[in-house]
Amino acid sequence: MGTSSGMTWQQLRDLKLSELTDAADGWAGTSNFADHARESVEGDMTGKLTKTQDSESARSAVKRLKRLSENYRYIHTETGLIRGTLDGLAAELGSPQRRLRDALDDAANLGYTVNDNGSIEYPADGAVPGGSVMGDNGLIGVGNPGLYRDGNGMYDPALGPDAPVLKSPNPQRAKAQDIADRIATALREACDIDERYSSALDKLKAAPGLTVDIKTWANVGSDVDAVSGAAEKYLGKEIPFDKSPAERKEWWDHLSKEQREEYVAAFPEVVGSLDGVPALARDEANRENIQLLIAQLEGRDDAKSRSQLEGMKEIQRKLLEHDPKMPPMYLLGIGTEGNGRAIVAYGNPDTAKNVSTYVPGLNTSLDAGFAGGDLKRASDIAIDAQSFDASSASIAWLGYDAPQAGFDSNLPQNVSNFDVMGADKAESGATNYNQFMAGISATNDHADPHITAVGHSYGSFTVGQAAQRHGGIPGVDDIVLVGSPGTGADHAQDLNVGKNHVFVGAADNDLVTKLPSKAEAVALLGGPIPSYLADPSGDQLWFGTDPASHEFGANRFAVDDGPAPIIAGQGVTPAHSDYFNVNDDGGSRRPSESERNIALVVSGNSGEISREQPR
Repeated sequence: MGTSSGMTWQQLRDLKLSELTDAADGWAGTSNFADHARESVEGDMTGKLTKTQDSESARSAVKRLKRLSENYRYIHTETGLIRGTLDGLAAELGSPQRRLRDALDDAANLGYTVNDNGSIEYPADGAVPGGSVMGDNGLIGVGNPGLYRDGNGMYDPALGPDAPVLKSPNPQRAKAQDIADRIATALREACDIDERYSSALDKLKAAPGLTVDIKTWANVGSDVDAVSGAAEKYLGKEIPFDKSPAERKEWWDHLSKEQREEYVAAFPEVVGSLDGVPALARDEANRENIQLLIAQLEGRDDAKSRSQLEGMKEIQRKLLEHDPKMPPMYLLGIGTEGNGRAIVAYGNPDTAKNVSTYVPGLNTSLDAGFAGGDLKRASDIAIDAQSFDASSASIAWLGYDAPQAGFDSNLPQNVSNFDVMGADKAESGATNYNQFMAGISATNDHADPHITAVGHSYGSFTVGQAAQRHGGIPGVDDIVLVGSPGTGADHAQDLNVGKNHVFVGAADNDLVTKLPSKAEAVALLGGPIPSYLADPSGDQLWFGTDPASHEFGANRFAVDDGPAPIIAGQGVTPAHSDYFNVNDDGGSRRPSESERNIALVVSGNSGEISREQPR
């Protein structure tokens, strides 16, 4: 296309936009071929080889296949960017081209001459002579040939728009000026579009013999930014950021297949995190985005970046090496904001009849621990729920900054970070959680899916805060609270699902479920009598009424007591992490009683849980 200084109105008039869209379709074919090839390598080749052979040569072959898979992913991403750029260029140029052609038609109908430089010659009107006008393209300064020119075409500030000039008595002049202005404006806009997309296309070049490595993916990130910037006016302005998840789902459904692919290519970070976009599209976008984020983090040396890098690499490893016998993984969110963001589903939440979303608590961040422990919890919930109802999916949701606390000694009162003692992070997380859950309801294929909110530790407080918002947690039928220091609610009924749909697990040896209330903690300093007066019922925890108490009114289900604090040799709160335990030694899967009960609720079989008397 050339630069803004090289495009003429004749080139814009004669431009065949169909050639650009045809080229875009060609690149789309290449992108789709690469994606299918990647799927074939990962599934048919790597998967079968991993399951059927265990030798040094087989492991070496798997490494090479993984490298080939990454090459195909790179080709898919880059060719998708080219396709999106060409489509965007064609789409945006269509408007100024139409306006240019309309102006030329008007000039022809009036018998005006359009000169090569875009000026218009208009005829005499009776005794009043004709003349020539240059179009004003809307710019201020020397980039606008329609400003400050005299009859000889020379710049003359005295002829500026505010200068006192005599109006021509020839009525043809005003009509000619209007047409010239329209031509000049259309050409200027087309040149701006051309320059914007040309700059993006210049970046989409790969050297011969390219090795796809971390540095390569870092360059891909730069390419994505370039294409996103170029396509901002074409695609970006249409993204419904300020709409509800249901409205976003409607917007996505009305896009063509090609438009969806363009959004994923140009805005992977946005599509991957936009609640209301279906799971398959979010997963595709985030699988691209996690590569870009890993490349960004590789170049950083601070502790937070190293920790997040470990977490992302482990998530990516699980995605690439996922056991086909396990529930399929979907990456619904990934990011470096705050302590990190990651949302991972086991089973498709859009097609499953039963969907649960688990919110982790204290000390959770995007690190190797989350990628190992918390993702396993979500995976185990899915597996065990599917044993009761195959149409079940489970999500691990790290969409907020959980409090980070350390202990200065073996005593729980010596917390070194007091974030855990406050409500700010839970309140902020509740907003994000409700938005996400509204998206889950909007994208699910079933008319009335069974949705469960699961909160552990401080995550149960976050779920409790979300449930007490107006209308409760969108779409949620049941709430499961385990290891809870309180929800901020006085009664189970306050959680907006009905008290019979609130289920609580509290291990006798879990000190977190026995934290004193704030008033009681202060009174403890004065001895047992002031402490009793502060909470005579003994039902109050740090964040309100004990969910496991009679006063709260929820269903308490049976859990193992768990290891005793300190004397069991496993630290202060070993029982706090036992609610999701599964013993699968020897190939025989044996969920703990707590895990089984959670799975029963998640699968819609809460009537079968084993119960325990409230405190």
